[in-house]
Amino acid sequence: MPRPKILQENANYTFRSYFELPYDTDEILAEFGYSFTQSRLKLPITSHQVDNLAKLRESLEESIPYVTLSSEAAKREIFIAPVLIRVAIFCKQLLRIEYPIKVSNWLQGNLDYFIQSEHNLIVIEAKRDDLTRGFTQLAVELIAVSMLYEELNFIYGAVTIGNLWIFGTLDRNSHLITRDISSYALPDDAEELVKTLIGILEQSRS
Repeated sequence: MPRPKILQENANYTFRSYFELPYDTDEILAEFGYSFTQSRLKLPITSHQVDNLAKLRESLEESIPYVTLSSEAAKREIFIAPVLIRVAIFCKQLLRIEYPIKVSNWLQGNLDYFIQSEHNLIVIEAKRDDLTRGFTQLAVELIAVSMLYEELNFIYGAVTIGNLWIFGTLDRNSHLITRDISSYALPDDAEELVKTLIGILEQSRS
């Protein structure tokens, strides 16, 4: 039996719209011809020495008791920005914030964070809570980015609520989006998280 369509042909949807839709991730991604799965991802990690990561973890740990983290803005400032700035500085790449893109009326809006290197790119979606719907939004953003960067067959992204990060990948060849079943928790995993983000940007295009 054919599955009923979710998206209206002549309607406009922003990336935020997919966070708000009351459908499961696989149902929404099927509208774009993509399948969805969850498994443990083997993420690249840099082999280079990255300075000051212990200080980053210590700074995050010291800050938490003195900041209210009930808003997305607070989580961005305390958890997310320090991590991504460290990655951008090490890789010598621009960290783009609220980066606007439009592919179609179904694929448009702002990417919370976007870092591109000569080898690869990463999309990061920040949320106050609800990682499940947040991942759905991230997945749609990855589909949009894949249409703009057709030379990339494999694209990485992450959704975060500040203290918790979950990665995802888009495989253009198999039309598959995968959500990692493992996660990174801050401040404890700060060093591994930064090295993973750098590793993705260092990885050759595929």
